[in-house]
Amino acid sequence: MQMGNCSAVTEFFLVGLSKYPELQLFLFFLCLIMYVIILLGNCLLIIISILDSCLHTPRYFFLRNLSFLDICYTSSSIPPMLIIFRSETKSISFIGCALQMVASLGLGSTECVLLAVMAYDCFVALCNPLRYPIIMNRVLYVHMAAWSWIIGCMNSLVQTALTMVLPFCGNNTIDHLTCEILALLKLICSDISMNVLIMTAASIVLLVIPLLLIFISYIFNLSSILRINSTEGRKKAFSTCSAHLTVVILFYGSALFMYMKPKSKDTKASDEIIGLSYGVVTPMLNPIIYSLRNKEVKEALKKVLSRHLKSWKI
Repeated sequence: MQMGNCSAVTEFFLVGLSKYPELQLFLFFLCLIMYVIILLGNCLLIIISILDSCLHTPRYFFLRNLSFLDICYTSSSIPPMLIIFRSETKSISFIGCALQMVASLGLGSTECVLLAVMAYDCFVALCNPLRYPIIMNRVLYVHMAAWSWIIGCMNSLVQTALTMVLPFCGNNTIDHLTCEILALLKLICSDISMNVLIMTAASIVLLVIPLLLIFISYIFNLSSILRINSTEGRKKAFSTCSAHLTVVILFYGSALFMYMKPKSKDTKASDEIIGLSYGVVTPMLNPIIYSLRNKEVKEALKKVLSRHLKSWKI
């Protein structure tokens, strides 16, 4: 790209879906309702898994991390998005945009690793159940969760720093609903080949490889499930894994569409709708999938509610 007249950019204008003004009010209320469901559902899942000692297992430790991650992820993007929907100027400061990109990219990257870690936990539980308590000991699963966060944050800091130091040359109109890195790269008027190379490498490491490992693990999981003699045992094992697999398909499907498809100069409405799915719909469905389809969580909820109702009567 050729360098233009470079001037300091102090704010950006988010004009995503501005061609469809009739959708703005509808999307405002839709995202607001979804955000409330995300907060209530994920907070409830965290509280239940902490209060019930039966859920103090590696699986639910990872699930608490996932719920907390979804709360943080949506809180970094949905409230500013709601303001943009109802604002006339639709502006965000340079620092605010950078912080939003750090948070969304870091938490999204963390979820990629965390879902792969959860798949490994499911694999060990099904394929090596007798040694599961030894393999998935507290030191290991805490370290696995911690490294998920560390890798995600490192990827986010590197990519955000390499993007925000480049010249925008006065072009500060982002054709997106949030400060998404792909939308920002389109505004830069200098060479971005290094950014594209690093993003491609990160997409392979954080999206493609974990997804392949997850599906390979599920081949072994399915084989182990079919070898279970008990019908009830097969049903329980399949229910446990199918919940995780549903989340994986929803999350990785939208993420791969966003980051691995051929890039065009103009942002299409479909890209922004997929972005909403990636950033709003999936975090909302996570607690629903893990609670409504999970007998252990439903039993834990009943026990906690029963315990508190008894204490109130006393």
